[in-house]
Amino acid sequence: MSRTLALSALLLAVGTTLVLSEIRWFSREPLAARLRPYGPTRAGSTNSSGGMLSVESFREVIGPLAHHLGERMARLLGIREEVAVRLQRIHSPVDPTDFRVHQLGRAASGLALGLLLAAAIRPPLAVAMLLVLGGPALGFLLVEQRLAHQSEQWKRRIFLELPVVSEQLGMLLGAGFSLTAALNRIAQRGTGACMQDLAIACGRIRQGLSEVEALQEWATLAAVDALDRLVAVLALNREAGDLGRLVGNEARAIRREGQRELMEQIERRSQQVWIPVTVATLVPGAVLLAVPFIEALRLFSTT
Repeated sequence: MSRTLALSALLLAVGTTLVLSEIRWFSREPLAARLRPYGPTRAGSTNSSGGMLSVESFREVIGPLAHHLGERMARLLGIREEVAVRLQRIHSPVDPTDFRVHQLGRAASGLALGLLLAAAIRPPLAVAMLLVLGGPALGFLLVEQRLAHQSEQWKRRIFLELPVVSEQLGMLLGAGFSLTAALNRIAQRGTGACMQDLAIACGRIRQGLSEVEALQEWATLAAVDALDRLVAVLALNREAGDLGRLVGNEARAIRREGQRELMEQIERRSQQVWIPVTVATLVPGAVLLAVPFIEALRLFSTT
């Protein structure tokens, strides 16, 4: 108990120091930081470190360690996709290192909560170890699961919007638009997930990439099979004379794939409906069969 109190007091002292270092009344900025806005490098300088014991310096120190530990833990849990790819996919402004630092903070909070619970209720050793080890694991997994869910939701939105985008693209190409003009027109007239990604792809084209290279970057980032097939068709832009018809055929194929998935989901849900019905039917039947059986056993035992 004394070790737990000492550790809690140490963590409280470190946290209090970091919090108070951000308050101007306790921490006065150094002379260089106060003179920096009036210097010749005012426009290009963004360094606003608050000293050695500041939140920024703590993040810079703990950031690489948190990123390394987070990646190792994610691989141990079977997550092979890089966190930077998933953050870029959902257009998150959070840096991967900041995400891992936040995740490590949640794990540390879970560890502290597990230690406090173990010290307060004094459970058996197995339960205490479960609390101490399960708290940080739960904090880590909650943040990881939220990001994975957002990534899967974004991929699902792309898949659902892709038939409409493909049909619009096929009509524009059939009407005489070039591939770049068609992509720009679709990106400017929509607000969905595909339109946001297409706006970035169009920006990459303006930076010097070809249409096919920009679309392949999008397909690699999105990781949607239907989009890979569509980009493979669009790669025939300079070779096929009827690209609009090919894109239209691919749009119909993507729509049929979505319909098949919808029918499978409906079938699974219709089968799940019969589970409570079957249980509600079997339980009374088993009771009705058990009553005469138990009565017969009682009669035979008395004779």
